[in-house]
Amino acid sequence: MHRLTRLSCALLMAAACIGGAMAAGVPALPLGQTVEGSLAQASQPTWRLTLKAGDFVRGRIEGDISLRLLDESGRPLRLLVDGLDQVRDFMFVAPQDGRYALRAEAIDTRPGAGFKLSLNQIQPVGEQRRRAEPLASPVLRELAGQLAVGKDTQAFWKARAEQGTPLVELIPGKPDRRLVTFLWQGAKDNVRVFGAPSGNHDPLHRLGDSDVWYRSFGVPSSARLSYQIAPDVPASSDRRVLLATSRSNPLNPHAFADASGDPWLSRSSLELPDAAPQPWIARRENVARGALERQRVASRLLGNERDVYLYRPAGWQAGKAGQDLLVLFDAHAYTRQVPTPTILDNLIADGLIPPTAALIIANPTDLSRQQELPPNPLFARFMAEELMPWARQQGLAAPASRTVIAGSSYGGLASAYLGLRHPELFGNVLSLSGSYWWSPEGVEPGWLTREYVKAPRQPLHFYLHSGLFEGPKILDTTRHLRDVLQAKGYELEQVEYPAGHDYLQWRGSLPCGLISLIGKGTQAVPQACVPTSS
Repeated sequence: MHRLTRLSCALLMAAACIGGAMAAGVPALPLGQTVEGSLAQASQPTWRLTLKAGDFVRGRIEGDISLRLLDESGRPLRLLVDGLDQVRDFMFVAPQDGRYALRAEAIDTRPGAGFKLSLNQIQPVGEQRRRAEPLASPVLRELAGQLAVGKDTQAFWKARAEQGTPLVELIPGKPDRRLVTFLWQGAKDNVRVFGAPSGNHDPLHRLGDSDVWYRSFGVPSSARLSYQIAPDVPASSDRRVLLATSRSNPLNPHAFADASGDPWLSRSSLELPDAAPQPWIARRENVARGALERQRVASRLLGNERDVYLYRPAGWQAGKAGQDLLVLFDAHAYTRQVPTPTILDNLIADGLIPPTAALIIANPTDLSRQQELPPNPLFARFMAEELMPWARQQGLAAPASRTVIAGSSYGGLASAYLGLRHPELFGNVLSLSGSYWWSPEGVEPGWLTREYVKAPRQPLHFYLHSGLFEGPKILDTTRHLRDVLQAKGYELEQVEYPAGHDYLQWRGSLPCGLISLIGKGTQAVPQACVPTSS
């Protein structure tokens, strides 16, 4: 007990000495300069700082020493640099107004080490707020000038109502680029764009204290995307809350997925002048239409049941040679936002693919989609042992080399997985923005790509699509899968469009994938299937 008391007194005396020295002989650490020294035995150089609450401090120490932050009484607050680690940069925020100190401390394995210490930044709280981005849009710069001399935004919004939004402007010296500015009028607290070219749900900026909210992006002149605007999103750490206010843009006359006519359920579309055409999505009066039938299919293996849509083109004959089959996931989208039967009618009529039937598979629930489409051996058994035999009984069958398994997002991932598991059924994989980042819980990302590395080459052909606006989670992992497949000797086509994770683009890429995989090959690739991007 007596020994502990003496030790405590010694520590208190040392702290008091440092605290006194802070006012007396401890040198200040100058901002933007470097101090040098070495640590002799028992030497602990110290420098004082005077800070305000919330000041952000950044610096660097070079040399095999530690650096500790002290309060004005000399008590340790935190270890900023551990000399045993490699990190030599340090940052901290001052918890309150007052005097502080930085103390250099030797480490046991490097006595007498030399050092260099620099204080690079002290940023007050008032300067830490994000500054508004410079106005890239000439139209907005003109408006800002008008507001500065007391004018209002009435003429600006009148022009936007007449011309539509987003605002699209040329970029000087870049003929293959456009400046696209998303706009919203009159939000109270915040606005976000759901489906931005960045791949994120980006916030819009307010122009001064006006009713104009904006966000500009430089994009290829061939861009195509759909989006919603979410004004006054409730504060939450859950990004999904923006769905509470997201809706189509009332100043954009171009709608997508607008079957209900409800602005909160529909999206707005943007298709720039050089976007690849989508010539097969509209119904044509002079084209023979196939028949679409919906049936209910129960699964003993999965313990559930689902809708399955059977499309038979005009003139389809069960068992006839020279016919193909498309097996496609996510019927909720590929019978609505993507008009698959119409696309097949038109491709067949144009002589671009053989007569091709389709099996369009619905998900029992949104939860089952998350459980079944990422690689799932039980779902693979359902497809091979239950669904495909049932389809054959309905007269929908083709050899593996003439069968395409297709889907987008999780559906693209499922397609590549089923091709690997059952190449005897599915000889062609059509993947639209496949989720190749996926892995089982606790396993590093990219599980399916590694499975392709390990497996022997199968009789498969691939069409891989991804969007330049989808970010590395989709774009980079698709490129990685491409590289692996090429190294294994697979035949494939990989394309990238200036688009996002978006049915507006997928409805154009689906027919291009079919032409690539099962096309008759007697014609040049249609211009609609030649991506242009920059």
